[in-house]
Amino acid sequence: MTEVIQPAQAEASVLVSNAAPDVTIVFPVQTQKAEIESVLGALGSTLERLGYTWECILVFDGIKGALWEHATALQEKTRDQVRTIALHKAFGESVCLSSAFDHARGGLILTTPPYVQSDPDGLQAIFESIDDGADFVTTRRTPRIDSKLNQLQSFAFNWIVRKVVGASFHDLNSTLRVMRREVLDQMTIYGNMYRYLPAVAYRQGFRVDEVDVRHLTEWGDNSVFGPGIYLRRALDVLGLMFLARFTHKPLRFFGSLGGTLMFAGGLLASVALVEWALRSGDFSLYKTPFFLVGVLMGVLGAQIVGFGLVGEIIVFTQARNVREYRIERIYE
Repeated sequence: MTEVIQPAQAEASVLVSNAAPDVTIVFPVQTQKAEIESVLGALGSTLERLGYTWECILVFDGIKGALWEHATALQEKTRDQVRTIALHKAFGESVCLSSAFDHARGGLILTTPPYVQSDPDGLQAIFESIDDGADFVTTRRTPRIDSKLNQLQSFAFNWIVRKVVGASFHDLNSTLRVMRREVLDQMTIYGNMYRYLPAVAYRQGFRVDEVDVRHLTEWGDNSVFGPGIYLRRALDVLGLMFLARFTHKPLRFFGSLGGTLMFAGGLLASVALVEWALRSGDFSLYKTPFFLVGVLMGVLGAQIVGFGLVGEIIVFTQARNVREYRIERIYE
């Protein structure tokens, strides 16, 4: 395992006075297997070679024990260049990132997986893209070294997201990313939104670039996920679609869905009404499945349209405080 900072190196690496570093590395620790020293040794040495000062925030997501004690000792040895945050229980990666962002001092935020997943030398291309004007740089692991099954699942997931968002991202599961602080100031991270940060930033008008990095290693099993994971991913994509396309016009979404149900329900009820009109008087309209289902679909569709109207009212009253655009520069 690569040592992150030897005592002699610590003296040279400590930030001068209390000046803010160029880069804050955000490291969510969600397992005892997290390779803290390997990751910081690889990323830290590469950043210093590129001429950037850095700090690291380790966010322990309910993880205690020997790894936590080792991290606090590392914080003391590096004189707070490496800092630690402890959450009292597991909240997930979005909460880890949000809590770290609140305490980050760097103008650039670098997020990392818990092990050296990609070649650290890829940071050079990432920061070149930042210097070229990008607000957010996400990475694409290539060539992939994990199983063909995992690659197929990843391809399908990213293809759906590309169609929903309209951006050409190919590897949203790669969490080696760099973003400017102002990007995070205008975004809210919750649930599994950390996975879709590049897509959300793109929809909010930021310049988001994708850079290829060499894939070194991969954790996890090479198998099909459980049905619960697929369901959660589907719901996440549905939520992303709503945020990307209908946040400021909810009536279009709810109106389309509700209108479709009302139309289908009207057709079913009409079939039953025609049959009732043509048949003899012993035909009971209220015992006809088509009629009952049609009425229920019509009522449900009307309620969904009502949700859209309420959403439109909320957007109208709060429109002054919500913007879907970003002013990049004002020329005077």
